[in-house]
Amino acid sequence: MSFSLQFSNLLGAVYRHGNLSFSRDGNSVISPVGNRISVFDLKNNKSETLPVSTNKNITCVGLSPDGNLAILVDEDGAAILVSLVTRAVLYHHHFHKPVNSVSFSPDGRSFVVTKENVALMYNAPGKNREFNAFALDKSYYGPYDETTCIDWTTDSKCFAVGSKDMTTWIFGAERWANLIYYSVGGHKDVIVGCFFEKDSLDLYTVSQDGALCVWESDTELDELRKGPKYSERKKMAEERKRREEEEAEEDEIEELGEDGQRRGEVIKGSAGAPEDVEGIKNVRYKQKSKHFFNKEDDFNNLTAAAFNKNTHILVTGFASGAFHLHELPDFDLIHSLSISDQRISTISVNPTGDWIGFGCSGRGQLLVWEWQSESYVFKQQGHFNNMASLAYSPDGQYLATGGDDGKVSYFLSILRYRNFRTLTSPRLAQFSSLAVDVSGELVCAGAQDSFEIFLWSMQTGRLLEVLSGHEGPVSCLCFSPVQSVLASVSWDKTVRLWDMQDSWQTREVLRLTSDGLVVTYRPDGQELAVATLDGEITFWNPQTAAQTGSIVGRHDLQMGRKETEKITAKQSAKGKAFTSLCYSADGESMLASGQSKFVCIYNIKEQILMKKFEISCNLSLDAMEEFLDRRKMTEFGSLALVDEGAGDGDGVELGLPGVRRGDMSSRHFKPEIRVSSLRFSPTGRSWAAASTEGLLIYSLDTSLIFDPYDLDMDITPVSIRCQLKKKEWTSAIVLAFRLNETSLIREVLEAVPHDQVAVVSSSLPDVYVEKLLDFVASSLENSRHLQFYLTWAQNLLTLHGQKLKNRSGAILPTVQQLLKSIQRHHDDLSKLCDWNIYTIRYIKALSKQRGMKRMAADSLSEQEEEEEERGSVLMGSEDEEEDMMSEALIVN
Repeated sequence: MSFSLQFSNLLGAVYRHGNLSFSRDGNSVISPVGNRISVFDLKNNKSETLPVSTNKNITCVGLSPDGNLAILVDEDGAAILVSLVTRAVLYHHHFHKPVNSVSFSPDGRSFVVTKENVALMYNAPGKNREFNAFALDKSYYGPYDETTCIDWTTDSKCFAVGSKDMTTWIFGAERWANLIYYSVGGHKDVIVGCFFEKDSLDLYTVSQDGALCVWESDTELDELRKGPKYSERKKMAEERKRREEEEAEEDEIEELGEDGQRRGEVIKGSAGAPEDVEGIKNVRYKQKSKHFFNKEDDFNNLTAAAFNKNTHILVTGFASGAFHLHELPDFDLIHSLSISDQRISTISVNPTGDWIGFGCSGRGQLLVWEWQSESYVFKQQGHFNNMASLAYSPDGQYLATGGDDGKVSYFLSILRYRNFRTLTSPRLAQFSSLAVDVSGELVCAGAQDSFEIFLWSMQTGRLLEVLSGHEGPVSCLCFSPVQSVLASVSWDKTVRLWDMQDSWQTREVLRLTSDGLVVTYRPDGQELAVATLDGEITFWNPQTAAQTGSIVGRHDLQMGRKETEKITAKQSAKGKAFTSLCYSADGESMLASGQSKFVCIYNIKEQILMKKFEISCNLSLDAMEEFLDRRKMTEFGSLALVDEGAGDGDGVELGLPGVRRGDMSSRHFKPEIRVSSLRFSPTGRSWAAASTEGLLIYSLDTSLIFDPYDLDMDITPVSIRCQLKKKEWTSAIVLAFRLNETSLIREVLEAVPHDQVAVVSSSLPDVYVEKLLDFVASSLENSRHLQFYLTWAQNLLTLHGQKLKNRSGAILPTVQQLLKSIQRHHDDLSKLCDWNIYTIRYIKALSKQRGMKRMAADSLSEQEEEEEERGSVLMGSEDEEEDMMSEALIVN
């Protein structure tokens, strides 16, 4: 089982650094998390971390207009081209310098990369059938300082580049006769964003000091014309010659790229605009208006900006954590809100303009705000410091993590918790370990300073006992899963077993060869594993107190060399011990980890190393490499130890105590790679590791596209579908499993008539029963055919129950996953049924109330009719009397 476990997901961290991007449909947000990217499906409330990674933290993400490709660039300028369809790396490229921004053209034919003060335009991959996926087309020079942002016109004819020199440059993507380059100023600080108006050359520029300039062009997009090349003019040729003499070194770089390939066309610009070509009037810009944002103080700089061309909404974020929404070009304030106490690092707006994504690197926050309803669509914050522990729920559906930041995160759920019990010790104690028994009635904590164990009752919160006996700090506690026995390990080289039913007395004392660090029970409670400081794992029988085996793992847990260490990693004694142990669900394997990037999995019976999982390859973390980079070594020490200043650093920021804003002496440090906690899922199909990178999930559920079993030449999709036409259901299922293509297996299985499920299940060979049951268990979780797959599961378990019971250890993860899926569907259907019941009751009550009102109205109308009839009768009698009187008068 361990060899087929693959990286499945990354939780606990939602954003680190870089720019956010929305998918083409606007329902998913793509967030860089360290050297990986996570995709958050906001409609279905799901997240996925792509199985690709860069060498260092990702700083730039460029998404193609069709949403099929993404360019990921790390801190050093190393880029990978990733297919978001197949989740595979297509191409590697190195820009040799840090990249500031990446942007695809709206037509998808090219993309622009900015580094230093140059903009490089490449032909988009896949458009031209070339071996080199990144074919350089043009190089654009103009800014005198580093570039900061890019934006394209809607027809991909031009693009704008903002710079730290307070100017914005407009370049033509093609050699337009009336627009080769143009620069606009008007600002007194760094350009944060530049945006074209929809279907226009009109431009908006936003600077860090909170100023917005509106630029109006005298030329429309359809008026751009191709004509004689601007470089043919004699005056500009002389000007270029003069610049070449002054910048000889730059010319050498322009002739040959840093990767040794010949560069494309080079376009240089000078301040302002080039002179007109004869008969053609060049594009000109004029400043139409200038606006200023309402900032709280001088330190509240504008840090991020985004603009949606369809809705004309400008979103700006500030260092205080507030953001503003303005409608352009009139600069009308729509909305203003503070969403964080940290600077907003990046802003992105989805294509429809309804959702706005915010990323705050200081706290690792990712928020998606729906501005029209003024509500959060997504609001998550990872641990902004290291994770310390984790735990699975009994059904394996949820995960809880605790971090050094004092927070507890609960995944995949929106439950809210409150503190209902606070347990205190009679005297001051520094707790270093915690354990809760299986029944949840007893809670114990080990002290590091007094060497005691405190025992409380969960129901009453009362301190029951203080256990004494250890002569060193208590490093770990663990309750037996089947007995009321507590195991404690200490630095005094002993493991003590405490009987919770017999006056909390010491039951056994196990002597170790070195300081004890961690202790854990096997799931059946019949074995105990202890990790010691000398890098050894010993196994004990808790009933007889006899040692049953040991594993020497000091050489398996490889430790990298930190940048501050004076000795090599091989000679360093630190990190040579395991600090976390975990049994697999079947108890046959052992997971072990420590202050290293590796997680080791051992076979307990054979006492051998089966596999090592490398949890990270992110060189932005400390202690990742065995040897230091000699290129960074100087006579004064390593260059990596030099703090390059304050602001938006790559490491973890440490501010001065008591200072909330304007800390010009901010320090940064590189987090050290380590795995602090390991846990196997109760289903046995996955395990989790709490690490510096976040919460890593390794799962058996990662579907393989093609993994054939007992394959022959005549087994093809065509032959399988022929069996379906002949209604040979059993044969078609067997052939589909031999080809082992998920979509084909699902097609064959769902083609079987419902009344034939029992017959097919009884005729299946034994070797395919487990495969089919495993497929049904995995399909039941997401399939809409609930009754159909439940019928398959019921027949397989009923007809082959005895044979499956004999292999209970092998199929236990499958059965647990089946129970998990059934329970989830049961909960969902229960909620739906309850909702329907309440709705029906409401409708009945409402109809009854309306019926009573209708009856009252009918009775009232009947009374009115009777009164009208009575009134008409009276009127008739009065008329008759008047007639009689008139006749009598006539007679008289």
